[in-house]
Amino acid sequence: MTSDLTHQGLSFDDTPLGFNTLSIHLGNGVDAETGAIRRPITLANAYALPYDPSDINWSSSDVNLYTRNGHPNQRYLEAKLARLEGAEDAVVLASGVAALAATFTTFLNRGDHAIFSDTTYIAAYRLLNQILPEKYGIETSIVDTFDPANVAAALKPNTKLVHIETPANPTLKVSDIAAIARLAHDHNADTLVSVDNTFNTPFNVRPLDLGADIVIESLTKYINGHGDALGGAIATTKARTNEIRFTAQVNYGGIISPFNAWLINRGSVTLPLRMRQHNASALAIARHLESLPQVRFVSYPGLETHPHHDVAVSQLARKDSGFGGVLAFGLNADHDGHNRFVSKLNVITSAVSLGHDESLIVFLGEDDERQYLYPEAFHRGFFRLAVGLEDTDDLIRDIDHALAEAGI
Repeated sequence: MTSDLTHQGLSFDDTPLGFNTLSIHLGNGVDAETGAIRRPITLANAYALPYDPSDINWSSSDVNLYTRNGHPNQRYLEAKLARLEGAEDAVVLASGVAALAATFTTFLNRGDHAIFSDTTYIAAYRLLNQILPEKYGIETSIVDTFDPANVAAALKPNTKLVHIETPANPTLKVSDIAAIARLAHDHNADTLVSVDNTFNTPFNVRPLDLGADIVIESLTKYINGHGDALGGAIATTKARTNEIRFTAQVNYGGIISPFNAWLINRGSVTLPLRMRQHNASALAIARHLESLPQVRFVSYPGLETHPHHDVAVSQLARKDSGFGGVLAFGLNADHDGHNRFVSKLNVITSAVSLGHDESLIVFLGEDDERQYLYPEAFHRGFFRLAVGLEDTDDLIRDIDHALAEAGI
């Protein structure tokens, strides 16, 4: 019988448990009522009150009170993610964007200044470039964080947050987390560094080990891994998660549903196995694309030709870590040629998102609102390819067949 020690991520001897073992057993346990060896889904909206509830803190997240305040399935998943990220605690919310918004609105106030990467997920870009400055009076600076000197030059006395996304969506630029964290903390010990680690997951990179204060994951992607549930996580200190829960969970209502938390916890069990396959297939496909005359450019941190390859290598968390399952590439073709190529694919699906079991591709045209922030190679349109778990050879043959059928 698996012991409670293992379910808590504690070793039975002096050797720490490995990432695979932690992914399987953390957040799990034996159900006291039925003896089931999997945590059940608890779908209740409310929980029984004590004889005298008059002294209850109705905004508390520490007890089972009302599901918006917190619930068992959320807590099981939080315990797992905190340990996998190397954090004291974690908060799980309704989506990755909810986690981003929770971080920004909890730790930034009117008059504060925030720095953010010039290439980020579109919702983060809109929050930091438009919504927070216009509605809440927060000053922000878009910075090419892929050169730490740019971050140093942008720091101000009122800088409270430096937010980086690495690898960046959708260009796959890489930021040096450790260098940026040192710069920010040397400038002001209270300046927080947050990292969107969605493309990497804690299997590949653990930003907190590199000096970041907060790590954000869209659980919707690799950690769930099955394309069937939304969720977002913030891993940091317990003091900070308490603030986030009060602000974003209880009072903004960003709670994850019990069913989604259960699905993501279930999916996360195979995270290390899936990431090894994503990593290996993406690298093989990137190398193949780089060899084709029909391909104008390939951007993938695992390629030695990637401008930030050495930084990406230096940040890997373990010997079997890799560079993720997402790459970007463009064809020597016009706008319609890119669309013809996608129409001829048979295995790879044209759809947004990433981290699914199936491979997904999206054509990003010449009029993306962030286009002015992208490297020149991206300005003629490009693809973001999220490599799935299919046989690598099938994916390569699908790409070659689509190029030929599209006449490229």
